[in-house]
Amino acid sequence: MKRRVAIAAATIVALSAAGFFVLAAPITDRQMNRVVRPKLIPKPSAAAEALMKAQPIVDLHADTLLWGRDLLAKNAHGHVDLPRLEAGGVGLQIFDAVTKTPRHLNIEKNDDSTDNVRLLGIAEHWPPRALTSLLARAELQADRLHEAAAASEGRLRVIGTRAELQALLDARKNGARTTGAMLGIEGAHALEGEVANLAKLRDKGFRVIGLAHFFDNSFAGSAHGVKKGGLSADGRALVKAIEENAMVVDLAHSSQQTIADVLALATRPVLVSHTGVRGTCSNARNLSDEQLRAIAKNGGLVGIGFWSTAVCGDDHAAIVRAVKHAIAIAGVDHVAFGSDYDGTVIVPFDASGLPELIQALLDANIASEHVAKIMGQNALRFFAAALP
Repeated sequence: MKRRVAIAAATIVALSAAGFFVLAAPITDRQMNRVVRPKLIPKPSAAAEALMKAQPIVDLHADTLLWGRDLLAKNAHGHVDLPRLEAGGVGLQIFDAVTKTPRHLNIEKNDDSTDNVRLLGIAEHWPPRALTSLLARAELQADRLHEAAAASEGRLRVIGTRAELQALLDARKNGARTTGAMLGIEGAHALEGEVANLAKLRDKGFRVIGLAHFFDNSFAGSAHGVKKGGLSADGRALVKAIEENAMVVDLAHSSQQTIADVLALATRPVLVSHTGVRGTCSNARNLSDEQLRAIAKNGGLVGIGFWSTAVCGDDHAAIVRAVKHAIAIAGVDHVAFGSDYDGTVIVPFDASGLPELIQALLDANIASEHVAKIMGQNALRFFAAALP
């Protein structure tokens, strides 16, 4: 009798846990990836509409693939899906695979002893290997993008070469309804300590390789890690391999020493896909003026984020302030958008609201030719040179 009661109790607990995990993923998504609506920018002017017609927007960072949403349908929550990219005038979106984040993550100090992404994977019914292998998690998220593109009837294209990028731009110029997508990785811990695994990511279509995320790894120190060191010997080998494979080093989340080490070593321009600047929002997450100048000297590109830790505000004006500071220090040719959409952040608008930001930049007396560079020209030039 006691055994039957114990089995029944265990069954109830298991069913309750299963029910929790079925609901946990969408609930977490809704809570973590929200839009706050401060005072709205007026409907885009004729000047803004003309600019967007002539110049597709490029966004350098979104974590949408983590959440398992239908990328081709308009979702009622989160920040990015194909209908909203189309409504916002986005021509190229970089989607990053997130493979591990610590519990209670913060921008000051984290270790790698906990794993939020595993819990999310359980909730989303990931295959067993993806629950234990970080590389498998990256591959799973890449497959999600490839499958969406294959089902999109040409509306979504995965971009991995400069020829594919040019074909995308030509198609859009000729009136095709098509949006480009590129794969990036949020932290080299996804390589599981093996530089050789870079080839597996390359073959899956990854072209942007972040060295660190919220904790230090065997390759590089994180700005939010415990030791916050620089490149290890393996890290130096990884940077060399990234360059040899015509991939892009992403310094977002990297420690100050990692940034300095990479800039001293790099022979190709680097990316900081999503960040803020200390000149308008001083914290450990953001770039100093010295770093902005060094990245510009390298020929690199800085994506200004849209969330409060990046810009110290929850409105368009805070983003504009950060953009203007980055222009003043790094130069307009080195500034772009790096939203961090769906990265467990709250932002003032989702992808469909990007026309509001274009209008806000014009209203801030940034010249239209400079806005065109920031919204897409700089990023397209960068990848046209960087891709194989």
